[in-house]
Amino acid sequence: MATIRPIRDIPPEPIPLHTHALDNLRYIRETMERAGSFTAVPGWGGVLMGVTALAAAGLASHAGSRGIWLAIWLGEALLAMAVGVLAMRRKARAAGLPLWSAPTRKFVFSFVPPLFAGAVLTLALWDAGAVASIPGLWLMLYGTGVITGGAFSVPAIPVMGACFLTLGALALFVLPGTSMVWADLWLGAGFGGLHVLFGTIIARRYGG
Repeated sequence: MATIRPIRDIPPEPIPLHTHALDNLRYIRETMERAGSFTAVPGWGGVLMGVTALAAAGLASHAGSRGIWLAIWLGEALLAMAVGVLAMRRKARAAGLPLWSAPTRKFVFSFVPPLFAGAVLTLALWDAGAVASIPGLWLMLYGTGVITGGAFSVPAIPVMGACFLTLGALALFVLPGTSMVWADLWLGAGFGGLHVLFGTIIARRYGG
């Protein structure tokens, strides 16, 4: 038996209005995310990073050799990195935002290259016996990374990077830097003091 078909095709069911609204909201949110700034900067996490750096400075000042001294500070760098990542994750989760967003990627891809350069130059200076220049190098390149990454973050971040950059230049050229005691003072003032100061500012102005 032949199938009876209607003269006109039955039009498809209209897409519900709420589906259009959800799609529009998703598009707006993704657009704002791509154009937004990186706001998951840790405040109290930065303070904790500063506290661990001050502890490392005290411990490194009693190191029995330069090899132990370097190991202490490299261990502190790894610890601070872990604290920073966990603090950023906690802050992003509390705000209901994804951690690995477009602003986060911009921040990371601007922040990491100076740190990589610092790691390579540290090996070069260590092999050349220019250990006294390492603290200034660390402070300057960390400050450079903070400034470049801070272009996609809150205004306090580039200011903090500029302070690191200035302190590193002073450590290299202005005041005594030949003694490892001075090295720990410079590093404690930078990675300890500046992190505590700006971490507190960020926590109070932009949340923990």
